[in-house]
Amino acid sequence: MPSRAVPRVDADDPLAAYDKRRRPPMDIYRRHRPVHGGASHLRPGGPRVLEEWDGFAYQVIGTAPGLAAAQGWVDELQIGNGPAA
Repeated sequence: MPSRAVPRVDADDPLAAYDKRRRPPMDIYRRHRPVHGGASHLRPGGPRVLEEWDGFAYQVIGTAPGLAAAQGWVDELQIGNGPAA
């Protein structure tokens, strides 16, 4: 994962700074959260809310029945290293 401490702005691209601002926090395009809040490790069998970055904010995409299924969904995108543009 590239470091966010070093700016990657192409001087020849007029929209480079705009594109950089639309990147998700910590370059995480997909994430999951417990439905009822709290730490995810306390209830690994509990349902999860699946969220995906849309360029401005995280949007709810669906749910997963447990931690293993949610992690599998998150890892599915990391193989390609970001969403298809």
